[in-house]
Amino acid sequence: MAESSNKTLACRSFWKAGAYEVSSTSNQILPDGLESFDFDRARVHPKFLHTNATSHKWAFGAIAELLDNAVDEICHGATFIKVDKTANQKDGSPMLLFQDDGGGMDPEGIRQCMSLGFSSKRSKTTIGQYGNGFKTSTMRLGADAIVFTRAVREGQETMSIGLLSYTFLRRTMKDDIIVPMLDFKMEGGQLVPLVYTCLEEWDSSLKILNEWSPFSSEEELLQQFEDVGSHGTKVLIYNLWMNDDGLLELDFDDDDEDILLRDQSNSNTGWSRFHKEIVQHHISHRLRFSLRAYTSILYMRKFTNFKIILRGVPVEQVNIADEMKFKKVVTYKPQVGVDSESVTVRTTIGFAKEAPVLGIFGVNVYHKNRLIMPFWKVLQEGSSRGRSVLGVLEANFIEPAHDKQDFERTPLFIRLETKLRQIIVDYWKENCHLIGYQGSTGKSTKATPQKAQPQKSPRPNMASPHDSSKYGANRDNGQENNTPPANPQAEDEEVRSMDSVDPNMIHTLTEENIELFSRREGLEARDTQLRQTIAELEKELEEVRTKSAQIAAELQCRRLDPSLNNFANQNV
Repeated sequence: MAESSNKTLACRSFWKAGAYEVSSTSNQILPDGLESFDFDRARVHPKFLHTNATSHKWAFGAIAELLDNAVDEICHGATFIKVDKTANQKDGSPMLLFQDDGGGMDPEGIRQCMSLGFSSKRSKTTIGQYGNGFKTSTMRLGADAIVFTRAVREGQETMSIGLLSYTFLRRTMKDDIIVPMLDFKMEGGQLVPLVYTCLEEWDSSLKILNEWSPFSSEEELLQQFEDVGSHGTKVLIYNLWMNDDGLLELDFDDDDEDILLRDQSNSNTGWSRFHKEIVQHHISHRLRFSLRAYTSILYMRKFTNFKIILRGVPVEQVNIADEMKFKKVVTYKPQVGVDSESVTVRTTIGFAKEAPVLGIFGVNVYHKNRLIMPFWKVLQEGSSRGRSVLGVLEANFIEPAHDKQDFERTPLFIRLETKLRQIIVDYWKENCHLIGYQGSTGKSTKATPQKAQPQKSPRPNMASPHDSSKYGANRDNGQENNTPPANPQAEDEEVRSMDSVDPNMIHTLTEENIELFSRREGLEARDTQLRQTIAELEKELEEVRTKSAQIAAELQCRRLDPSLNNFANQNV
């Protein structure tokens, strides 16, 4: 462990790891004369690795980037991505594993992957586009990452290893980003080093890998390819970041089939006891701290021949549209530009299946099949309008932010926000009676009978980049601004019902609401009765304890005074 401590950073908290002084003198001396193979180029200081990674405010956003890379490999034959915990061979510390069976990377490909700002992705369907996701995501999750990849290109099989180590760069005081790499090729059935310049450079990279990676020899490094198969990529992230309490930011212990964000599961303060259990199990809450919940809705369309395997168990994909009742599809045609092609956006909207008992609401916005904004609250948090209304749409006509957890606030996005607000309000006015509310002009009142009234409950205060408070420009004094877009003629809509509503549905729902609230009253009465029973049992227990103490005292007196025992025997 003493040796291991030399290979970690003094500060293991991500948000503090970039706060260090840069040496005023350049360190130009690289191990084993590596500088002789260098060439003039734009220099990038290692501190930029950390600064670059701060684009991910949320650790799960960084994990999603690595999942996207595997999903993009489906076109190259990928059938799975494994996400799991494994152990560092040198010190036993936990490492985060990502492994897929995609096409892998040849020596040129891994250099492009580990370079800053390079991307060869130009497809209209692939998610990655900035050439920055691998660097930001790995460095957000841990201080160091090592990549093993095997590929076959034009009949040539290659195996490559690359190390992106913030620890190595910091501890050796480098003023430039050095990424040691090793390449091998199959030749005559034998694995031989692939040397581009000279063997000294190759040996220098091997030395750095053995010293700063979790593996101490070339043999240990090559063993990592044994489960990769004929093609694929394995990424190991180690020296994982910790929180301010010195605990790992990622929690691997509380759930053997999940990875949790530590200290994030208790963000439901303010909910009543009746709602608390339902909230805790609802995906809109769990996705904030459960990787399994988040990945279950991360992609809009379900995969047919691809699986996300989290800690050995496949993730069951969830389509939010399947979790709705009284669904409708609203067709929206945004005006994207004078010279742009016509765009049609289909928004599926409906009530959450828990309505009206629980007022979960929000719109899930996807981009090219990938979730960008989960449960985005386009209406004000405290508004009764839109209660329990969910929506799903794929907005390919606007570009996401670099962390793919939000959209840039362009005029096109503002018009989308306004349109979604209008769609939700209109849907609520037309359909709120289906869940026990009475609609009226611009307002809603609770339906009768009394027992069927939905309880207005507080909502969790979740720190989310998608909270409607972020978009305050369209509000006036806290009230929703439902002003239509500037060009309504170019943005028509067509509403189509997806559920056939029985004429007696309102009566049926009212009866169901009565039954639910009656059941609630029964459970509360049972809870009161159980508390009374517990109090009575505690009282009886206290009496028994008092009597036992009296008997014990009497026995003690008899032991101390034998005459009392003789007197008792005579009486017998």
